[in-house]
Amino acid sequence: MADEKETAEAPKKSNKMMMIVIALVLVVLGGGGAGAFFMLRGDSAEAAEEKPKKGIVTVAESTITVNLADGHYLKLGFAIQQTEESGDHAIDLSEAYQLVIDEYTGRTIAELSTAEGRAKIKEELLTELIKTYTVEDVKEVMDIYYTSFVTQ
Repeated sequence: MADEKETAEAPKKSNKMMMIVIALVLVVLGGGGAGAFFMLRGDSAEAAEEKPKKGIVTVAESTITVNLADGHYLKLGFAIQQTEESGDHAIDLSEAYQLVIDEYTGRTIAELSTAEGRAKIKEELLTELIKTYTVEDVKEVMDIYYTSFVTQ
């Protein structure tokens, strides 16, 4: 009788264990499937706003020198990445030179000596460039590249 009792309890334990294993597998697969769905679906905001395609690059023919704080200066050369929508003509860089001068004049060497500081100032400049070079809702500028960046 003791043997019958042990054999009768063994299937109950195995059924409980099997149910637990199946439940865990379903939870893992369900979570993985949901995660894959959200990753593959993408962000609807990104899909709504398409990034502009790269067009020509207009290079500033000369470097400019900007006065920084405390008697220092910055010698800067740059190029503008235009969008494909802007066409095949090079944009006039007169306003870009002015925006660069306005953005960097009076900055400190400390602001320009770190990658984070340069990136922050570049982002501010790029925002102004895009705003300035948007004509009839067509963004003509998408990025700025520094060809030289020397402080003293």
